[in-house]
Amino acid sequence: MVKFISLGGGSAVSASRIISIVAPDSAPSKRLIQEARSKGLLVDATGGKKTKSVLIMDSDHVVISAVSAETVMQRAEQNDDEMNEG
Repeated sequence: MVKFISLGGGSAVSASRIISIVAPDSAPSKRLIQEARSKGLLVDATGGKKTKSVLIMDSDHVVISAVSAETVMQRAEQNDDEMNEG
């Protein structure tokens, strides 16, 4: 069963496809976003809000979100708990 993590605004990503969740403030994160944008691999799930987290996917896509990295990680952990219960 595929589990999704909500990024707000009706957007979600597959929990099993996330490689890393990072803050957008560092120069390497900003460079990663720019490279993904130029390659057509950037998914903007911010809904026009400030970027608070960057999700690196196993498909080389980069997802930017207005949800903080901590919140995304908490939601991922909740999905793990639900999978272990079911």
